[in-house]
Amino acid sequence: MTPFARRVLDVVDAIPPGRVLTYGDVAELVGSAAPRAVGMVLARHGDEVPWHRVVLASGAPAPGHAPRALLLLREEGAHVRAGRVDLDRARWDG
Repeated sequence: MTPFARRVLDVVDAIPPGRVLTYGDVAELVGSAAPRAVGMVLARHGDEVPWHRVVLASGAPAPGHAPRALLLLREEGAHVRAGRVDLDRARWDG
């Protein structure tokens, strides 16, 4: 695993239950300008961390994972409506 991947996983692992970050937020916190690289790390290693707490800039979960991610987020108490997380209420300040 690369140092970048480890930093991404450490940030995602720190997101509290019921809160979210966007892929761009995670990238910024690890000193990168590459949200897609964050997505690639989570695609490979996401099962090691609460992957569902990272969402698109629109608040929607990653394509292909929406039903499971939304279920997990609702169970944690995140504010979800119309298939998206309410970023104004659920975004973590890191």
